Amino acid sequence: MKALRSFSAAVIGTAFMLAAVATAQAQSPETMRQWQFDMSGDGYELVMHEVPMPVAGPGEVLVRVHATSLNRRDWYMLNETIGERGLDYTGNVPLSDGAGEVVAVGEGVTEFRVGDRVASTFFTDWVDGKRNAAVRPSARGAGPGTGGMLAEVIVTTPRALVSIPDHLSYEEAATLPCAGVTAWNGLFTQGNLQPDEYVLLEGTGGVSSFGLIFAAAAGAKPIITSSSNEKLARARELGAVGTVNYRENEDWQVEVRALTNDAGVDHVLEIGGRDTLERALQALAFEGHIALIGGLTGAAPPIPVGALMGTGGMASGIYVGSRADFEAMNAFIEEHEIRPVIDRVFGFDEAQEAYDFMGNGSFMGKIVIAH
Repeated sequence: MKALRSFSAAVIGTAFMLAAVATAQAQSPETMRQWQFDMSGDGYELVMHEVPMPVAGPGEVLVRVHATSLNRRDWYMLNETIGERGLDYTGNVPLSDGAGEVVAVGEGVTEFRVGDRVASTFFTDWVDGKRNAAVRPSARGAGPGTGGMLAEVIVTTPRALVSIPDHLSYEEAATLPCAGVTAWNGLFTQGNLQPDEYVLLEGTGGVSSFGLIFAAAAGAKPIITSSSNEKLARARELGAVGTVNYRENEDWQVEVRALTNDAGVDHVLEIGGRDTLERALQALAFEGHIALIGGLTGAAPPIPVGALMGTGGMASGIYVGSRADFEAMNAFIEEHEIRPVIDRVFGFDEAQEAYDFMGNGSFMGKIVIAH
């Protein structure tokens, strides 16, 4: 009987061992899928590739990506002509923004453990402090070797990851790295936003939507513009104290000032560029701050120095932010239980459809690809 029990235990133990091996093999395939930019005529197309499964080496972290999100930068890159800006994106794995689960850590890694929920940082090498010459080339998804997130699995360094707030889903966390940190940097790191200050947000895309919910949570007074009254109604639900339809009001800056009793706004997240900068400056209050972020309508004209000197205004060039900015933003998100605005979620196999949806401009907030 004792021998039988020993034999049974051995059989059960062997079965458990074989099951464990089978599970490990199932969880560790030899290949994985990722999207890349391939050449197509004089431009690019988005193509799925099967590539060898990466391995976490010393000082590296392996992440199973569960969700990614698009930014306007990603759409522009796919739709550029090859070499348009002196760059070649062939073979590039796109997208800077993603969130997932740590599935392996290399030797010497102490910052994260298997099972941790993490998000990518936009810059892999901007940890804290001011930008320097080494930061810009480390932007994710900008070319081969920069660790784009539109893949089933990625390998990266601990400094290029942050833990994500517990109350957020992977889809929600995937929206944070670029648009969220950009809005945070413009309003808080550079702008020192205070309660009761007026904030102007241009449009209802990713950065502006984050700016809206951050400003409202901080007790400020967000005013937002859009060409859609439906989106403006949604913005009021999210905390906007004033809304302006710029298509119905060509001189929208006049209406913005009227909403502030002609005092002007204390902060602007300036994303429009050519068609909005001059009007945004006209809406700016004395000692106001304008965060220069993008050029959706084309390259912005030179800033008229007199417009700033006359009011004591300040302008800051914003290019996302550091890992420290990301962590400060996450603490704020946790404190206020903030949830990002997501318009639509696509499947991993629907990446091209997600890009097309961004291109039509009808979305509000962020577009997500779930893996």
